[in-house]
Amino acid sequence: MPQPDPPGPGAPVREGSRRRPELPPVVHRAGRDAPPNRRIRVGVDTGGTFTDVVAFDEDTGELAATKTPSTPADPADGFMDGIAKVLAALGVGPGAVTAVCHGTTVATNQLLEGRVGRLGFVTTEGFGAMLEIARQSVPDGYGNSWFWVKPPRIVPADLVRTVAGRLDHTGAELRPFDEAQARAAARFLRDREVTAVGVCFLHAYANPAHERRMREILGEEHPQAAVSLSSEVLREYREYERAMTTLVDAAVKPRVARYVASIAGRLQQLVPSAPPPFYVMKSNGGVVSAAEVVHQPISTVLSGPAAGALGAALVTRTAGFGRVLTLDGGGTSTDVSVVLDGEPALTTEGGVGAYPSKIPMVDVVTVGAGGGSVAFLSREGGLKVGPRSAGADPGPMCYGRGGTEPTVTDANLVLGRIPPHLLGGELPLDPAAATAGLEALGSKLGLEAARAAGGVLEIAAWNQANALRQVTVQRGLDVRDFVLCTFGGSGSLAICRLLELLGLPAAVVPRDPGNLSAFGLLTVDVRNDEVQTAVARNPDLDPAVVAATLAELEARAAASLDAEGFARTAHRYQRSADLRYFGQAFEVRVPVPDGPVDRDLTEATVAAFHDAHHRLYGYSFRDDPTQQVEWVNLRVTGIGPIPRPTLRPAPDRGAPQPPARAATRPACFDPLHGFVDTAIYRRDDLCPGDVVAGPAVVEEYGATVPLFPGFRAEVDRFGNLVVTPEGTRRGARVDREGSA
Repeated sequence: MPQPDPPGPGAPVREGSRRRPELPPVVHRAGRDAPPNRRIRVGVDTGGTFTDVVAFDEDTGELAATKTPSTPADPADGFMDGIAKVLAALGVGPGAVTAVCHGTTVATNQLLEGRVGRLGFVTTEGFGAMLEIARQSVPDGYGNSWFWVKPPRIVPADLVRTVAGRLDHTGAELRPFDEAQARAAARFLRDREVTAVGVCFLHAYANPAHERRMREILGEEHPQAAVSLSSEVLREYREYERAMTTLVDAAVKPRVARYVASIAGRLQQLVPSAPPPFYVMKSNGGVVSAAEVVHQPISTVLSGPAAGALGAALVTRTAGFGRVLTLDGGGTSTDVSVVLDGEPALTTEGGVGAYPSKIPMVDVVTVGAGGGSVAFLSREGGLKVGPRSAGADPGPMCYGRGGTEPTVTDANLVLGRIPPHLLGGELPLDPAAATAGLEALGSKLGLEAARAAGGVLEIAAWNQANALRQVTVQRGLDVRDFVLCTFGGSGSLAICRLLELLGLPAAVVPRDPGNLSAFGLLTVDVRNDEVQTAVARNPDLDPAVVAATLAELEARAAASLDAEGFARTAHRYQRSADLRYFGQAFEVRVPVPDGPVDRDLTEATVAAFHDAHHRLYGYSFRDDPTQQVEWVNLRVTGIGPIPRPTLRPAPDRGAPQPPARAATRPACFDPLHGFVDTAIYRRDDLCPGDVVAGPAVVEEYGATVPLFPGFRAEVDRFGNLVVTPEGTRRGARVDREGSA
């Protein structure tokens, strides 16, 4: 982030610093006097353990960053505490806030924990077993079919109702909608206290009339239920994916609606006369107003992880790296993604936990490997770490809030890799409690506390490494061609071990990494995705039909941006299409060029498809006239641009000099070799060109970077730490294309 980092835990405040001992937020002045009527935009990222906040002055470029403990009982409490804290750091009142952008894990955590509640499903007569049939694919390939156990359905069979009525693939009605059956289904679900209902009728993507009538009847017979329609959630063919996406939307709708309404109410109380606009981060890398997000809450299932990936993409692109793996380590989970040429990869084949969600989203893989991940013994007696987390309350044992099981944070504390207090002394830790927990765990394995802690961290690192392989090796990418970018409160704790396990050339730790996801919220635009299935083989494609469909999608996207308050002159639109070779099961998305839709434009799109197919799979049928290309979906993304911060180079010390150690303490990087005296550095004291060699620990307000023996960290001109194995110099082969 483009601001100086705060002193490390317990460090004295330098003369001239705006940071006071009782006020942890770090503030950067852009060098201009603040105007009397300031305009402050705030990003708030709520995680499982901490709520991260960044504020941006739209006129001066000043930023402030802080963290505050999350409040699981009512996340809105932590949200408002963070806003008050960061505004105090800037010395402004709530009236200066022009907008609040929020990344939330409410939907994500609900799905990861499998808490979908009393969910009902209404579908076309004869298709009641759709969820049970699902797809024939087995995770990890058919070699796993002997061992794989099909997960429970998202809706039990007794809460599935069918209604007569049929449409064909063009949307033409073959049989009329049976309203009597629809009312019976609505009453059935009402009598069984179903709280949310997903409706998915066959071919509703082509004609939503039957689904809309079903919603009207549900409103009359069961008005308390939240209802989601597949024709509004996902206007694509493939009934199973559309049904699952709709049901996930229905499952999270009540909780997300309550949460967003609670935050909006608090913001209204903050500035009763003119509450600031409230935006929520979407999984597709954009934001949308809170008023709109309650209609499609599924769009937030990867809200927080998407913001982190976008923030990391901006930082690494500015630093000159083109091929980057991002790793966002929090208290509950770790999120990883791929950034190519400064842009995170997008997918429509993602999901959260056991639930697929076919919506546009930043391609993020989430694993239960965070600082709060619990270490325990399986029934077979093996050591396991996660996915269960101690969260923020009670938290790890060292928090002293009643935690009874050791976690990754406890293991790092026992080995001296993190200080005995976090957040600049705000959160004191209890090393004795952590040691007792690791001793109890180790006694069951015949290991002393340090060896047990080392085992916990090794398993956690392998969990993270496997997630990084999933987004690279399993998708045809060589993981060794990438530089790793780590952020989040716990994201950099295993940085050296991950470089060893994956053979990566280097890792980048941004400035103020603990708040990078909140910073990412300030770097994105409003984005709305529109899609329509329109299957046609390329030789038979009518450009006029394509033009009409794209125009309709653009009109829908424009209406959404109008509702967000953007003038038509500010609108931007991105067109794309999903294509495949005829007979293939799945598609490849490619951009559709700007300009009039004619045969030249469609052929250019097909050529882009051949190129993309070859990049992904190593072959194409460009020169084989017997292999026809088929168009499947047309898409338009409407974009409303928002001002964003600019990254500036970090202040230079001038004459080079060795960085000063803040302290030393015993730390263990290999339990077989025991504890060694380790230099402690404050991140705030490091300037561009400084080099820190391991064993060492670099500490700052929101994160810690342990450097193993044999590793070094160099500060680049933007203040990022670039970590490499000793003997590797960036000038040698860790080049600015991100490869070694």
